[in-house]
Amino acid sequence: MSVPARDNLPTLDSAAVRESLPLSGANVATFPKVQALAGTTTRTRHRGARLINLARKVAGEVVPPLIPLLVLLGVWELLCAGPDAALPPPSRVLADTWELITDPFYDRGGLDKGLFWHLLASLQRVLLGYSLAAVGGVAVGTLIGQSQWAMRSLDPLFQVLRTVPPLAWLPLALAAFKSGEPSAIFVIFITAVWPIIINTAVGIRNIPEDYRNVARVLQLNPLEYAVKIMIPAAAPYIFTGLRIGIGLSWLAIVAAEMLIGGVGIGFFIWDAWNSSLISDIIVALIYVGIIGFFLDRSVALVGVLVTRGTATS
Repeated sequence: MSVPARDNLPTLDSAAVRESLPLSGANVATFPKVQALAGTTTRTRHRGARLINLARKVAGEVVPPLIPLLVLLGVWELLCAGPDAALPPPSRVLADTWELITDPFYDRGGLDKGLFWHLLASLQRVLLGYSLAAVGGVAVGTLIGQSQWAMRSLDPLFQVLRTVPPLAWLPLALAAFKSGEPSAIFVIFITAVWPIIINTAVGIRNIPEDYRNVARVLQLNPLEYAVKIMIPAAAPYIFTGLRIGIGLSWLAIVAAEMLIGGVGIGFFIWDAWNSSLISDIIVALIYVGIIGFFLDRSVALVGVLVTRGTATS
């Protein structure tokens, strides 16, 4: 067998050899850079995926309620666009109340104030009356829930009083307090307290018997039992009553302020009616609905945080 001549054998370039080896020569220095670039690309992809998921989640929360709102506005515009329409269309409402919307903080003295000051006055009354109802309602509800005798004694009275319409209490409150401000707060209190009492009592009565047995075994005193077992177990029921109460409070104050007068969103609506400012009334009602929504969500959020998710939001 013939052997090829030495001169005919292929030669290997050393530079070519270094380039062909992944970890040889200059590639040893560039390999960390390639790793860093790959890590940056991976992080960018993950960040982009998170942003896409967040956008989808936001769209899923915003788009569904936005669609019926746009449909409602469109139908409203079509029905009220004619010259004989009883109510103004949305486009006219926006034009008539643009200054009211863009400058809610004006204060020209007396009752001539922007929407912010009317809403603030109403919220102050609601928060005061509602706070009193929350404290008193939870206390009385706890008493009724723990005592069968108290339940039999007070439940018929409460069932009768809670059916009285909120505004029916206003003349009696005006006669007793001789002033519109405490009368409005009393109406809020008497409106909100009943659902809080009833739901708290139901929550206390539905505490599992196993929890009560554990308290007996651990020999908890009444204060420890209330803090560690009773209130946490009944908290979902209590916050259900609190959510109902805050909604009823906001309803009651708007109606009460129409009668007692003074600064407040209820008075603003009634004054706009007397001045035939229908667009102002519509804008005020929108603000009332938005604030009522946020009040309800705020109480629900506190309930979720306090009960660690057992109270529904």
